[in-house]
Amino acid sequence: MTERARDRGGLAVTWGGHSTVLIELDGARLLTDPVVHSRVGPLRRFAAPFQPRLYERVDAVLVSHLHADHAHLRSLRALGADARVIAPRGARGWLRAHGFKDVSELAAGEELEVAGVRVGATQAVHNSHRWHLGERRLWPLGVSAEPVGYLVRGSRSCYFAGDTDLFGAMSELAGTIDIALLPISGWGASVGSGHLDPERAAIAAERIAPSVAVPIHWGTLTLALRPGRPPDPARYPREFAALVAERAPAVDVRILEPGERTALDRDAQASGSAGA
Repeated sequence: MTERARDRGGLAVTWGGHSTVLIELDGARLLTDPVVHSRVGPLRRFAAPFQPRLYERVDAVLVSHLHADHAHLRSLRALGADARVIAPRGARGWLRAHGFKDVSELAAGEELEVAGVRVGATQAVHNSHRWHLGERRLWPLGVSAEPVGYLVRGSRSCYFAGDTDLFGAMSELAGTIDIALLPISGWGASVGSGHLDPERAAIAAERIAPSVAVPIHWGTLTLALRPGRPPDPARYPREFAALVAERAPAVDVRILEPGERTALDRDAQASGSAGA
């Protein structure tokens, strides 16, 4: 972590791929929905390998919901059993049963402090059951924890949407967000209800009006049975950026590659670098 990222007033995000983002704010290091391995059930990573430095010295892990590509047990264990995990209300028992000792639960509207910054849970519209990933069938495990997004606030603010569809209360964030991390796709050819595609994500950007929007949840995972790299995964962020330019031209869309970092700090309104 650089001294610039430690400065009061500094906000940086590094996209690790899929829904995994390292948020650095006022010296705090928070990691969202970690997927750090090359396989998640029947899914394989085709993006560049995850960089282990992103989960070093993490103050807390923010888990948005218990789907296997967001609450990936093998990836969570890479951070150690003593890692502080913040998860949706109803998830503590499942996480503790799998060896995690320090688990805090938040429902939408609740918040707590982590390393000097405030972490609050926000509404998310997404299926709330834990499933095994499969090709033709989804196996419920009987665990239900209502999905959330997270709002991290200090001298600046970062909104991590998790997995969600559009919802009315998004507009309540308008004008208060410095960086919004918005899902725009997934690991298949399309996404259904409970998700944002490029068009719905652009509407979300219009409603939230962040200074910067970073598209996530794209270009990382695919079914292992599909050989090679999917054709042109970057079309989703390109489409998102074009739609935001039409609907919310004041929003600065920054398209990152896995491992790439972008920052806001007190010395410059916007700066970016790869892997800094």
